[in-house]
Amino acid sequence: MEFLKGIRLSAFLDCYQEWHACVIGFCEVLCPWPPRHSINSIDSINSEYHYYMFGRAMGVIAWLIIAKIIQEAFW
Repeated sequence: MEFLKGIRLSAFLDCYQEWHACVIGFCEVLCPWPPRHSINSIDSINSEYHYYMFGRAMGVIAWLIIAKIIQEAFW
């Protein structure tokens, strides 16, 4: 695993801007309501867009897990 030597996992989600962007992305996908704010008006999302997209991806995965649980429970 030579390619992982330069990656520091301790730097992943280590400040509140990163957490904020990730949580907003996750909640926007998981919650079906329209967002209350424009994405362009939130600085932490603009500066940490990759964490926002990671949160959205985790929201999609959460929906897939929820759908599988419902499928197994009812069919």
